[in-house]
Amino acid sequence: MDNTLKTGAPDSKTINLKEEYEVKYWKKELNASKEDLEEAVEAVGKSVEKVREFLNTKDLDAKYPPLT
Repeated sequence: MDNTLKTGAPDSKTINLKEEYEVKYWKKELNASKEDLEEAVEAVGKSVEKVREFLNTKDLDAKYPPLT
């Protein structure tokens, strides 16, 4: 369980969206909105590595949509 008095850097391996200080930290660290973080965690789980990969892929898809 997270310490609610903690305001510094969160666990470096997982993202806990239930802790506002973690959401704030990961939004800045990953340059993502809260909605992007929620989407990523729902899609791939709480692993920072997997969330980062998901967000990077999402950014590439937005910049370079598939050719049809």
